[in-house]
Amino acid sequence: MKIKAKLASIFLTAGVVVLFSLAALARPASRPQEQGTTETKTVQKDKKQKAERSPGKEIGKGGEDVGKGAGKGAESLGKGAGGAAGNLVTLHPGAAGADLGKGAAGAGKDVGVGTGKGAAKIGKGTGKGIGKLG
Repeated sequence: MKIKAKLASIFLTAGVVVLFSLAALARPASRPQEQGTTETKTVQKDKKQKAERSPGKEIGKGGEDVGKGAGKGAESLGKGAGGAAGNLVTLHPGAAGADLGKGAAGAGKDVGVGTGKGAAKIGKGTGKGIGKLG
């Protein structure tokens, strides 16, 4: 009985070794070579190239620009409203209306610019992300 148990464990061990070795042999022995010549590789290393942002960072920067635009717009609106309130207190309704209009226009401009820049960066980052999927 002892001999049969030893033979069974030997065959089992040999089978496991063969299974694992087949998996190791299934991979290619050498790594695939990159396309391009050595000249182009050295030229690329010599040039100082600006590293592009990843898609996630690009989208994040877009959100940052949208936030900056909203902040600047709120600041403009606050300045205009503050100036208008001061002019109303001093009984200058014409100047109050002008200040309020300037504040609202500045807010619209700042929010529009920030949103435009942000949306462009978000679109660029999304395009890069989708490109990496394919």
